Amino acid sequence: MDMDVLALILAGGKGSRLDILSQSRAKPNLPFGGRYRLIDFSLSNCVNSDIYEVGVLTQYLPRSLNAHLGIGRPWKLDRKHGGITLLHPRTGRKEEWYQGTAHAVYQNRDFIKAKAADYVVILSGDHVYKMDYRRILDYHQQQNADLTIAAQAVPMEEANRFGILETDEQGRVLNFQEKPAQPASNLASLGIYIFDTEVLLAKLDEYCCPNKSDFGKHIIPPLIEEAKTCAYQFEGYWQDVGTLESFWKTNLDLIHPQRGLDLDDPNWKIYTRDSLNPAASFGSEAEIGQSLVANGAYINGKVSNSVIFPGAVVERGAVVEDSIVFADTRIEAGATVNKCLIDEEVVIGTNSYLGFGREIVANMEKPELLNCGLTVIGKAAKIPPRVKVGRNCRVAPEIRENDFERDVVFSGNTITKDKKWSKRTSEGNFTREVIFSNNAAQDKEQSEVVLTKG
Repeated sequence: MDMDVLALILAGGKGSRLDILSQSRAKPNLPFGGRYRLIDFSLSNCVNSDIYEVGVLTQYLPRSLNAHLGIGRPWKLDRKHGGITLLHPRTGRKEEWYQGTAHAVYQNRDFIKAKAADYVVILSGDHVYKMDYRRILDYHQQQNADLTIAAQAVPMEEANRFGILETDEQGRVLNFQEKPAQPASNLASLGIYIFDTEVLLAKLDEYCCPNKSDFGKHIIPPLIEEAKTCAYQFEGYWQDVGTLESFWKTNLDLIHPQRGLDLDDPNWKIYTRDSLNPAASFGSEAEIGQSLVANGAYINGKVSNSVIFPGAVVERGAVVEDSIVFADTRIEAGATVNKCLIDEEVVIGTNSYLGFGREIVANMEKPELLNCGLTVIGKAAKIPPRVKVGRNCRVAPEIRENDFERDVVFSGNTITKDKKWSKRTSEGNFTREVIFSNNAAQDKEQSEVVLTKG
């Protein structure tokens, strides 16, 4: 690849759909796959593609992300010439907070001009994939394009979640719609853009302002009419882990390389900051099946189809199934964890049970975010011994044992410090837990399915 290339990684997103997992960190810094952070994939793709000029645009909760990136040494980006540059938003005079993807790049025009690269590669810092950017750059040159968009066919029923392209037989983009209600095709943008630098700067100056701040909505559609825009169809594995369900599924895909990424490829390593933990260790009663267990973890219970991060502990008699357990979490003796996302430094009390019951009741506070049967536990929460927590439940960060009013939390509930979440009544030999929310119909449905032996 004989060209000068600058990569810009958009890493300032809040990740609202990841809910309590993104309350204390930027989405690109979310732990992933047992030892990585999401941004590691874009950074590793850059250095594996011989791109060593990298700017990382940060905004939301950047401190932990900045600490992870440092001077870029794990990715070979600690260089005298080139390397990694952290680009924070500036306020005052005419500068302001980043208002969107295009506006973030617009605010760093001086950085782009100073680098004087031939091409700018714009990437997201929260996608999971392996891509040789040299191939898309070669394609961009061969097509004599002004903009090339990496794209991939997606299931038609999911197409309304993406920017959708329509192309001719030569691959030229004829139309682009951002998350259309009725998609005209299923060819989806992957959020990977190759721009001629002069074209990028000119179009940002022409189109971008705080009220017109996104590439998909405000830059690409008019550019298609004026400049040659091509689609590069990517055939490999790619996932946007923007929801709790997709984050959970993509982590579990790593356990099955035939459907996910092969992280053992010596020719395409995914680099990350080393946690310096000792080797994983296993007690005499440990049972491990089809799982990823990171350095520093200790297992003396049963783990299956799960991802266990550094420093996590699964004590004797505990069972972890279909779950993601972040670093330094302790699952105490006899506890059961089924289909859960558990953040860092959580304690799951002795003989407790997370993920019991049926999946039919979506979370009552945020049904659009949590309706697939997952239960999510926030950072540093403490679950009391012998408590049962159902499905589609949310437990806020730093919850303590005395925040649990009852020993059963039925499906669809949220536990926070300031919320009274249930009322218990007796009916003969049975106990009924009735959950009160703002949805009377849902209250009735929930109360009908939670009749339990008391």
